Amino acid sequence: MSAAPDSASKGPVSESQLARETFARLLRRARPYWPLALVALLGMLMEAGVAAAFPALLKPMLDDVFIARDETVIRWLPGFILALFLLRGVALFVSNYSVAKINRGVIRDLRNACFERYLNLPSSYFGRHQSGELSARLTYHVEQVGQTCTEGLKISLLDGLTVVGLLGVMFYRSVALTLSVLLVGPLIALLVGYVGRRYRRISRSVQASMSDVAQLASEAVSAEREIKIYRARSLFEERFEQTNRAHYRGQMKIAVTNSMSTATVQFLAALALAMVIFVATRPGRLEGLSPGDFMSFITAMLLILPSLKRLTTVQAMIGRGLAAAESLFELLDEPIEDESRGEALAREQVRGALALRGVSMRYADDRAPALDRIDLALPAGKITALVGRSGSGKTTLASLLARFRDPQEGQILLDGRPLSDFRLSDLRAQIALVSQHVVLLNDSIAANIALGNGGQADRAAIVAAAQAAHVSEFADQLPQGLDTPIGENGASLSGGQRQRIAIARAILKDAPILILDEATSALDNESERLIQSALDTITRGRTTLVIAHRLSTVENADLVVVMEAGQVLEQGSHQTLLAAGGAYAQLYRSQLEEPEDGEAD
Repeated sequence: MSAAPDSASKGPVSESQLARETFARLLRRARPYWPLALVALLGMLMEAGVAAAFPALLKPMLDDVFIARDETVIRWLPGFILALFLLRGVALFVSNYSVAKINRGVIRDLRNACFERYLNLPSSYFGRHQSGELSARLTYHVEQVGQTCTEGLKISLLDGLTVVGLLGVMFYRSVALTLSVLLVGPLIALLVGYVGRRYRRISRSVQASMSDVAQLASEAVSAEREIKIYRARSLFEERFEQTNRAHYRGQMKIAVTNSMSTATVQFLAALALAMVIFVATRPGRLEGLSPGDFMSFITAMLLILPSLKRLTTVQAMIGRGLAAAESLFELLDEPIEDESRGEALAREQVRGALALRGVSMRYADDRAPALDRIDLALPAGKITALVGRSGSGKTTLASLLARFRDPQEGQILLDGRPLSDFRLSDLRAQIALVSQHVVLLNDSIAANIALGNGGQADRAAIVAAAQAAHVSEFADQLPQGLDTPIGENGASLSGGQRQRIAIARAILKDAPILILDEATSALDNESERLIQSALDTITRGRTTLVIAHRLSTVENADLVVVMEAGQVLEQGSHQTLLAAGGAYAQLYRSQLEEPEDGEAD
């Protein structure tokens, strides 16, 4: 289970306060790496010290070597410079390695935390967010955050220390000249603050547009056959071009801001240089400065410029990272399903009697209820079939039994007790689900069947489930049998084969409650016959909820419930409902007529 969020929302905050809080949370995420951070800081201190030492050495180089011809200085200076730059090389390696290790560690930890949070979020969260946005957070956003927490921080610290060291050299050489340079300091500080705020605003829109690009690309790849058959290439190309253009515009705004800030910093630096020359050439100002002093001062000032430029442009990296971090922390602050609250529920305690009392459920306040005051009993060990038109609430009702969602009104009972009384993990352990939308792992057939027991199952149990679901009939023809890889979501299998693997999972789980949501919808007649025989075996003695479109598959159900617009129209056995001549009888007759019409054609 994920740890609690780093902080809780405390009402609206300003943009600058939000940025500070986000950055503070990032630093807390990096806290386990503080020994490495100290090593990196030591390396950066040495780098900054060497950067400041070079202009400081220009004074003895000019005054003592080239002017005074001091033999002592001539002997030690070359070796000292060589040692200095060797030290810088060691410092550079130490700081870069340490920062890289912190960077990849923070990215790994954040990605693990976000993935774990996804697995513990309620199903309603995924209904509110696009899959492209969710995957972008794990990939693009996490990488941006890693850069902020490490690379951006390194640039800020290293160049900040370098500026401080070079300013020290400048003050040592001439206080008056340094003060004249610092007159432009407030202007640079204002520029850096403005650029940082603008980068954060633009980066939020860039993050959103990148999620849209990922989402549209995912849709296009998934629907490539539909795009071809319906000649929708132009539509998708236009949609992608518009989405990509929005992302391009955002990136160009960042580029323009970067270029303008760099040009402005360079202008301010030129202004500072002009002020230095103006002040230095005033009568009496140069009398206390040797050529070495003045050259040392000018060199230190010029070396500050690249650091100031990087400190300005690093705002783009930090802005992107903070915008990405906000989206990640928004995810990590989402409340998760509490699977530990409630009483334990062991398999042997469950009879499987389910009852809905006044259950109402809606997906949004402005929509009609998906379920409207449902009262229904599902007898233990019996088969209950839900039938009705699409959108009548059948799948919604099934989702409530496993508590993928909770009703806004009413309650659902298991063996006479509310579902909320039991631990969520224990409750779901009593339920097996076969959905019409089969999801398979990019793994072997055996591994996909083993998922029915959390991925842990002995070979004999997997083989037995495969045989019961008639998976072995096609798996035995494959090169590696049950160990054959099936590709992404079973791309190498037919729809019927994929469905049989899903049924094998349910057989392996051997749960007392079974939900079959259009479980035979993707099967041809022969496959349906084989699967139906397997289902007849596994449903015996279990509380089974069957959601079916083809009414021929529910004739043997103990109870048939007809739903319409979220309500129960009628219920009873197949024969009883046919004799009543109501909605079920009309649906049944209309389906019987369809093949006759087809034969007439």
